[in-house]
Amino acid sequence: MPVKNLLGYAIVLIVATPLYALADSLNAKTGAWEITTTTLTKGMLIPAEALASMPPEKRAKIETMMQARAGKPSTHVRKSCVTQKKLDQDRMISSDDEEQCKKKIISRSANKLVIERTCPAPHAYTAKWVIEATTPESLTASMDLVQSGGGKVHVGIKGRWLGTSCAGIKDDS
Repeated sequence: MPVKNLLGYAIVLIVATPLYALADSLNAKTGAWEITTTTLTKGMLIPAEALASMPPEKRAKIETMMQARAGKPSTHVRKSCVTQKKLDQDRMISSDDEEQCKKKIISRSANKLVIERTCPAPHAYTAKWVIEATTPESLTASMDLVQSGGGKVHVGIKGRWLGTSCAGIKDDS
């Protein structure tokens, strides 16, 4: 699974989860949020079958790129807006493989939500999310993902509420 997709999942999860659509929703405000996501990878994130089918030059380039990233945090900051529609559709974790993946709510309270997500091949992985509303205007989360081929990803997320207005925020999640 490409790291870019993981970042997208993380953003969707952190901004859509904490709001009032869930029973025992996290104690957080709706509106505009600034989300800081730090991703750390370990191992090969591309399935061995996919690497084996690549031309040698492309495979070498990808392997070199992945090795260069391994163990080095990558941080991204963006703004995101949560709409009632997102909440009504329960879009905590949305992705292209949504229909094949299974999501299980492990625990839920006003201050903490724990979710497990399992997806089958060709990009098989299991991920555990822990999201906490430290205050109604501050969120923290973590995601630990293990791929079937052994690649691992840790995502740390901090969110801070910016206000009720989402004016000027282009949100693709």
